[in-house]
Amino acid sequence: MMHYTLSNKMKEEEVNRCQIQEWYPKFKSLSIKTRIHELPESFVQYLLDDSGPFLLPVSISNEDAFPNRIHNPEEADDYQVSEGSDDDESEQPPLPPSFPELELQVKESIESLGGSVFPKLNWSAPKDSAWISTTGTLKCSSFSEIALLLRSSDSLIHDLCHAYHSCCDKTSSRPKSFFLALRKWYQSLKPEMELRCFVRNQNLVGISQREVTTFYPALLEKKDSLPVLIEDFFVENLMSRFELENYTFDVYVTEDNRIKVLDFNPWGAFTLPLMFSWEELDQNCSEPGDNGVDLRIVEGHCAVRPGLKTAVPYDYLDTSPGSGWDQFMRNADEELQQQTRNAQAGA
Repeated sequence: MMHYTLSNKMKEEEVNRCQIQEWYPKFKSLSIKTRIHELPESFVQYLLDDSGPFLLPVSISNEDAFPNRIHNPEEADDYQVSEGSDDDESEQPPLPPSFPELELQVKESIESLGGSVFPKLNWSAPKDSAWISTTGTLKCSSFSEIALLLRSSDSLIHDLCHAYHSCCDKTSSRPKSFFLALRKWYQSLKPEMELRCFVRNQNLVGISQREVTTFYPALLEKKDSLPVLIEDFFVENLMSRFELENYTFDVYVTEDNRIKVLDFNPWGAFTLPLMFSWEELDQNCSEPGDNGVDLRIVEGHCAVRPGLKTAVPYDYLDTSPGSGWDQFMRNADEELQQQTRNAQAGA
């Protein structure tokens, strides 16, 4: 088996080519509608600042990141200083920041994209902070909601501080400029139809289900047709047009079998191989099979990869017979079967 040493191979150019502001203009006809804004350095520093209290920017449009919250007058008293107070000015609560020009640009883009978007920076989306939004998703309809998700995300620290960490020719810890990409929100997208594709030496060597923590019967039904569909798309649209030899790209397959490019990522480093390991993908490249591109999907309830949604790497989870995770998956499968029997009995 050939081993791929990530830290010795990756270059800054590979990482830069996968920034959304770099690839989207060239492949916009193959992707979903997106508006991109260069961020002022003051906003970047706002995202990085953890020295004081959590403050959302003042909205010049009076838009609230929590539009459904109930205002409690007693909370406001905590921030008021009575007249004649001897408190030193340095103890006054800091004034929240304001980014009026950026807010107006973002507001215009949201309206042009149908009223709802999901945000991401150069490479990453704030998926880890979706829980804090009013919908529990990345769906945003205002600048305040976007600022809330970005400011609350730990995963964006990668983009802001560590983007070139694995590059052998690293010259900086961050790009010169950061960009905010606002992507049109589609309520009807099905997570099972999002797939990650792996390209090595300009050849498609593997495809993986993107959401590996769930079993999707509909995806299993398309197991034979999807590799052919995606490989044809890759050869026709990407193979000779994307500038790198080694990379990954994420796609969404629509109900009528059209393919939309969602993202590009570098080969290795911070990119998850999902149902593969990087060693397996290298082996696929050096020892191509006769059955076409290798598609990996979750083929049963007990085959999900829970580690990608826990603080413990999957390789460290004990999934052997009799282990805690094995029992957990057995219980979950039994519960699902019982729910199915109950539903059939009530039909």
